[in-house]
Formats: sequence, structure tokens, C-alpha cells
Amino acid sequence: MSILVYIEHAEGAVKKSSLEAVSYGKALAEKIGAGDLVAVALGTVETSELTKVGSAGASKVMHVNDDKLTAGVIQAHADAIAQVYKQIGATTLVLAKSSLGDAVAARLSVKLGAGLVSNVVELPDTSAGYKVRRSIYTGKAFAETEVTTEHKILAVKKNAVDLKVDGGDAAVETISLSIADNNFVTQITSTDKATGEILLPEADIVVSGGRGLKGPENWGMLEDLAKELGAATGCSKPVSDIGWRPHHEHVGQTGVKVAPTLYVAVGISGAIQHLAGVNSSKYIVVINKDPEAPFFKAADYGIVGDAFEVIPKLTEAIKAIK
Repeated sequence: MSILVYIEHAEGAVKKSSLEAVSYGKALAEKIGAGDLVAVALGTVETSELTKVGSAGASKVMHVNDDKLTAGVIQAHADAIAQVYKQIGATTLVLAKSSLGDAVAARLSVKLGAGLVSNVVELPDTSAGYKVRRSIYTGKAFAETEVTTEHKILAVKKNAVDLKVDGGDAAVETISLSIADNNFVTQITSTDKATGEILLPEADIVVSGGRGLKGPENWGMLEDLAKELGAATGCSKPVSDIGWRPHHEHVGQTGVKVAPTLYVAVGISGAIQHLAGVNSSKYIVVINKDPEAPFFKAADYGIVGDAFEVIPKLTEAIKAIK
């Protein structure tokens, strides 16, 4: 009943969402008595970075240190993971739900004959079968999914489980695999990434602004707040449509969907399309001078006030605490 966790990395660092998947895998291993947890990493990444995966619960990381895998070609990743999965005799694969993870998991489901559950938010209920709770309808509801296959793939929703960091270093074993050339028929020739110190999809804190900020010239105070919080900046769809902010900052159903620990909405009314892109956030703080703004209904904390007065004071208060 061995469990394998697929970890993703970017810019030389293991992604936080993958560390959450490791913590989930560790908790699952303890629940079903699966023994030590093994993770797999593909492509070029420093061994010193991979040892940190142990803090989240993995005892060992199997590292396929092949530069051809660094770009994230989906077919090649699926082939490599399937080989490692079979090598260790695993029965369950755990990974973070992501754009790459979704595509890889779908292919692995076919390769391994495994039942796939995505958007997982809790450990499975094994009292009578194997039932997994997952988030559906952009986080508005939950579904209980029963898995009847021997092999299982669980894609964990970001911020749905607690990240544990109390473990020791993981042992890293570098391995070589024979990956067929036809897995590299598709090649990633270039990647255009949004610029900025912290990118929206990976941000743990996001500060977003809406038309309540009245113009692009007022975004400086929002950026100051984001800098003090170590946050990424976002915006509502109308703001990007009228050119106040770049389109890659548009947060919402038709833009970037985010799931940070903290989402701060400033001068955003809270249209349903925007809420659909942020309702997976762990905590939502809304700042708006309109007490009837719909966003307050979804907020964990709300401040009714003028953003031009609240934001500078909030920024100064955070500076003082730091």
C-alpha cells in the first residue's frame, strides 16, 4: 500500500502546493498504515532543495535528474512517474491540483488503470469502502466520490490541507529512467511568464483592486501594501478591460483563479464572476466604502471605509508591527 507523491518545482524551489500534497500524503500513509512516504521529482533541481521535502513528511525523494524533464512536457512526466510508481509498488499517487498536475494525472489514470479524484479537500473515508470529498462548482459545494479501483490518484486542492513542516530532511536518491523519444514529440519552445516579484498562481497572499481606486495612478498605495505583506497584486475584470492594469493580473472566473491563504479585495464590489475566482481563498478581507457591497457576504473580515484612508493606515500599521 505504498504512496507516491509527485512534487513540482519552479525557479529552483519546490512549490508550496506540492509540499501541501506531501503533508496530505503523509497523513494518508499514517491513516492506512502505508509506511514511509516517497516523493518523486523530475528535472533539474538542487538536492539541497529536495531534502526540504522531508519537513512536510516524505522520508525519501526519488529524483530523475534529466534536464529534458525540466520544461514539464506532459507526456514525458506521465511516463516517468508511471515508471517510478511501478518500481516502488505504489497503490496511490498524490499530487497538487495544478495546470501541469491535472494534465499529468489524467494520462496516469489511463496508464495505471487508476481512479482519479481531483480537488480533494479531506483524507478519504475508509470506514466503508473508499470515499473522497472534493470541491465542486468553484468551491460552492462538495461531492463524495467513491473510488473502487485498486490504484488511486488524488489531486489535492491548494490550501485545503494543513502544511506540516516539523519533519526532518528527506533522503534524496538520484535515479535514471529510459523515457521513450515519442514522449518528447511535443516540445515547449518558449514560455512567456507574467512579470512581478510574486506571481498570482503561486502567491500565498494576494492584494487586488477594483474600480473603487478611481484610476491607475492610485495603484501605488496598493503596491505598497502588497510589498509590506509579501503579496502579489491582482485586479478585477473591469480594471483590466479599461487598461488600468495588465490582463495577467485579472482575477476571476475568466481570469486567474487564485487560492491564497489571504485575499485582500480593495474597492471591488464582488460580482459573481470575481467571487468564482477567489472563493478558494482561506481568508478574505474586503475593504469598501459601500456597506451593501456583495463582497462583504463572502468576506471573513470586512472594513467599511474609504480605501484612500484605510490602505495607507493599514500599510503603516503593518510596517510598525514588522
